[in-house]
Amino acid sequence: MRFDGVLPEDAPDPRLEQARRLALMPIPIMGPVPQPSLEDPDMVGTQYAKDSRGYNEMSASITYTLWRNRAERSDPINLAEFDEQTRRSIEDVPPWPRPAWLVEGVQRMRYPQLWEAVRTTWYREAPERSSPARVLAEHMNHILINRYRREWLGGVAGDRNAGYLRSRPANGEVAVRIDGVEVQGVEIDTDPLVYGVGRPSDKAGL
Repeated sequence: MRFDGVLPEDAPDPRLEQARRLALMPIPIMGPVPQPSLEDPDMVGTQYAKDSRGYNEMSASITYTLWRNRAERSDPINLAEFDEQTRRSIEDVPPWPRPAWLVEGVQRMRYPQLWEAVRTTWYREAPERSSPARVLAEHMNHILINRYRREWLGGVAGDRNAGYLRSRPANGEVAVRIDGVEVQGVEIDTDPLVYGVGRPSDKAGL
């Protein structure tokens, strides 16, 4: 779903379309253990690929709001750090009515977001690039490029840097707790900006 220009007040919530797509996910979508500092605002990004037989790859990425003091949400410690231009763009209220879901989203931008903190990926048939370490590294690259572009020492100019984390060693002996049970997973802890941990699913997913 794509919107251009000024949104009408009754514009449909894009999360409805996302929910429809999520219903097609063949494996359970994973998330962190519930904890006071994290809130799930129902911000799920989806990606998929299709061929003549239907969907052959799907992924769902969940973004969380980080509360440093959830007991007192008005505490300034909860606010994200912005430059002045970004802050003005959030605080400025246009002279036309906006959909309630859009207002809610703009208000939430005031607080730190753990953007696409958890991604679940499914393949109909496991290709070579579907190894847990490779999928985890690609997810971490995605975070680096889209959220830490300035800080990323490798830069983003060209294919040379596309494998920045793919070549990093993955620890395959880490324990990951899933639904209260410890299972063997993979870990990449070789970058100062991002940390990743994951595990393969029994149904061709990560």
